[in-house]
Amino acid sequence: MTYMGIGSILVERGVITREQLEEALTLQKQTGERLDRTLVRLGYCRQGDVLKAIGDQFDMPIVDLTDFEPEPETLGMLPAKLVYKQNCVPISRSNGTLRVATSDPFELSAFDELRLLTGTSIELVLADEEDLHRFIREHYGVAGDTLDALASSAEFNLDEQASLAAADEETKNELEQAQQASVIKLVNDLLIEAISERATDIHIEPYEGSLDIRYRVDGVLFKPSMSASIRRFRNAIISRIKIMANLNIAEKRKPQDGRINLRHKGNEYDLRVSIIPMIFGEGVVLRILDKTSVRFGLDTLGMTQQILTGWDHLIARPHGILLVTGPTGSGKSTTLYASLNRIVSEEIKAVTVEDPVEYNLSGVNQIPVNHKIGLTFAAGLRAILRHDPDVIMVGEIRDKETADAAIQASLTGHLVFSTLHTNDAPSATTRLLDMGVEPYLVASSLEGVLAQRLVRRLCPHCRKPVEIPEAPLPPEAGDDRGAWHEPGGCRECRGTGYRGRVGIFELFTVSNDIREMIMAHENAARITERAKADHLLIRLIEDGLAKARQGITTVREVMHAAAT
Repeated sequence: MTYMGIGSILVERGVITREQLEEALTLQKQTGERLDRTLVRLGYCRQGDVLKAIGDQFDMPIVDLTDFEPEPETLGMLPAKLVYKQNCVPISRSNGTLRVATSDPFELSAFDELRLLTGTSIELVLADEEDLHRFIREHYGVAGDTLDALASSAEFNLDEQASLAAADEETKNELEQAQQASVIKLVNDLLIEAISERATDIHIEPYEGSLDIRYRVDGVLFKPSMSASIRRFRNAIISRIKIMANLNIAEKRKPQDGRINLRHKGNEYDLRVSIIPMIFGEGVVLRILDKTSVRFGLDTLGMTQQILTGWDHLIARPHGILLVTGPTGSGKSTTLYASLNRIVSEEIKAVTVEDPVEYNLSGVNQIPVNHKIGLTFAAGLRAILRHDPDVIMVGEIRDKETADAAIQASLTGHLVFSTLHTNDAPSATTRLLDMGVEPYLVASSLEGVLAQRLVRRLCPHCRKPVEIPEAPLPPEAGDDRGAWHEPGGCRECRGTGYRGRVGIFELFTVSNDIREMIMAHENAARITERAKADHLLIRLIEDGLAKARQGITTVREVMHAAAT
């Protein structure tokens, strides 16, 4: 039986067509990927279809590992190294037979090693590949095989305190340890696991008796299952990250920033590294940016048609300032990139000044800020004007100097995009005034403001309809009943009930009446009231509740995001 045989079975059962099989075979020859995985990736069949076909062909039962709890003694019958190598796990034993779950029964010769090692008969059962990987990580820990190898290594098999003291005193030892194959694999395992979990950040935090590693997924931190022995290798891990980021491994007293370029499964990832000295060692945070899968389209961000139409109208203007506001991590840069991508063409020249440049945009001239040589937002903005741009993007307006430069650029016939930290869209007007910008300059240049937040998207596989949501309904929700959903929990979402995030938006358009209020130095509350009365403001909570009614997110998520 071969992978090709599985394809034939799927064709015979009508799961896929002969044409789909031929296309998958052609692609498989280019990538070297297993045929069944190629078929699933192309969307021609589900993993469950493949699993059933393999089970029927090999006459093997299929087990669900999502709620399976094996005995520790059973798990201990196979070392972590072998479990990771063969991608199989012991789940039960009875009458001298060990039941082993696998997702790949094609390499049957590999299981002879299991029989010799355990001295028992082996019964193979099939499990979903993702479930199996998750099960192994949960019970053997992330990089469990690598940690076992390190624990038995002579270089690390020392008294912990003596080892740490030696590492602090001798940078040479740290460098040698960080270049060991096992340490390199350990760090790579940690990074790849984070990518597999769709993490946006990795936190490595040293404490007196432990080293905590946490991943941020969908805006929420969680701790993956990991052996406590990882604390013994914290110096080597951090030194390895410093080497990858071209940082000074001997410097432990000052913060350091760098970046790592990583390729995994054909995708390119840009990892922003920040290292800060703490009481019990150096803390590390890595921001993960997927350079190949990011989509810069406004219609993919979650904007409703009403907001998309209004924002499209604003970004089509020939001059003026457009601001995107919100807290750190709310997706402001992605919205700016998508907006630029929407309007840039051969007839329009766009130049940006960013700190840092997060993604490369085709057809856009991008300038990174460099404070060490005096290339600030304001200085970059003044230089940009000599390059005859039509559209300018400034990463952030942080001070009066940058605000004045941006306004002058808009008043001389340029469309200027930038970001600002405010709680809502109308507050952007008073924020600029508080910076010291003259009211007449704000009034004459500001065209519109888009405020945004990110909320967790309900997992479509397990969301539950409810008549009344758990979170109290705000007045804006009216008397709606039966139009809401709550999170469930399944293997697709790691039991959280959420998978992915979506934006909620607030669009504020500046009219002549609003300009007069800005000139009069009116406060944000008065401007908000007038904008609502004139239908110039689509509020954040209104957009969020509309998405909650559609089952995209929950009322609790909307209320939490709108309050920040």
